[in-house]
Amino acid sequence: MEKRTIAVIFGGCSPEYPVSLESSHSVVVNFDREKYDLILLGITKGGEWFRYYGGPEGIENDTWREGVCVPAVISPDRETHGIIEFGSDGVKATRIDAAFPVMHGKNGEDGTIQGLCEMAGIPIIGCGALASAICMDKDRAHRLASLAGVDVPKATVFTSMPDEAELARRAGEIGFPVFVKPVRAGSSFGITKVSDAAALIDAVKFAFRFDREVIIEEAIGGFEVGCAVMGNEALTIGRVDEIEIYGDIFDYVEKYSLKTAKIHMPARISAETEERIKADAAKIYRALGCRVMARVDMFLTPEGRVVFNEVNTIPGFTPHSRFPNMMKGIGLDFTALLDELVAYTFEE
Repeated sequence: MEKRTIAVIFGGCSPEYPVSLESSHSVVVNFDREKYDLILLGITKGGEWFRYYGGPEGIENDTWREGVCVPAVISPDRETHGIIEFGSDGVKATRIDAAFPVMHGKNGEDGTIQGLCEMAGIPIIGCGALASAICMDKDRAHRLASLAGVDVPKATVFTSMPDEAELARRAGEIGFPVFVKPVRAGSSFGITKVSDAAALIDAVKFAFRFDREVIIEEAIGGFEVGCAVMGNEALTIGRVDEIEIYGDIFDYVEKYSLKTAKIHMPARISAETEERIKADAAKIYRALGCRVMARVDMFLTPEGRVVFNEVNTIPGFTPHSRFPNMMKGIGLDFTALLDELVAYTFEE
């Protein structure tokens, strides 16, 4: 079989830049080089693009800019179907078969880079621009999931800073405690759990630092569960996992260090409950227009309600990340998982 050329895109203008490097390193070292040629396309925190010619260790330890790097971009020209490098000896074009953006949060997972690839006619290993943008938007994702018959938290949204009375009234209609969140932000940035009206103003101001819209959301009791989903029409669904936390929020530090939190894979739930969670994950995945892959996160309440939380269209791919471990639970190791993602990318 002829090798496919895959551009792995890493880094980016996002607070989650370090996680992108860790995920990208894992992806690069686990791709089967007998099947794929990899082009490594790095984006600095400041937004500069380079083709990186060094080894995966430079990505892992964030020394890649000290290696051989040539300014490069994805060409929007469909005839090029790849990247353009601007080297000292002139301009060079390299055709690629697909792009794999391994970038989390804003400017990576929000549809921006996916839109560029779609304009260029380059297949994306992951969701497209529309699904990526919708899944990043907590309000609109919940509205669509609700229309598909999935349980979602009660919520209210602000596009500007309200007065204190209005804020307290609308939060009170939901019922304390509540979570105050930016509508579009990854890895729990800007989120505060609020137990009474006195703390609302500061929490909303804090959330507005991360986005132009803020959502106040019902706090759902119980614990968070996740479901790894792959595919287009036919879906492959991994085992369900469970997050055990020792605080109010599974924040950025806990997600990537697990200092006190624990991930139970598989989740400590009954087989019947796991099947209900998988069924809702599939509904959400389809309702939001996902393709190739996504991780669907939900809450399981003490009463057994399954309530939608969010979708990660580019889940973590670090060695301890949830998505690959959930797929490992159904017999797919990391290399086989990457093969499946590529196959779904080119599925008609």
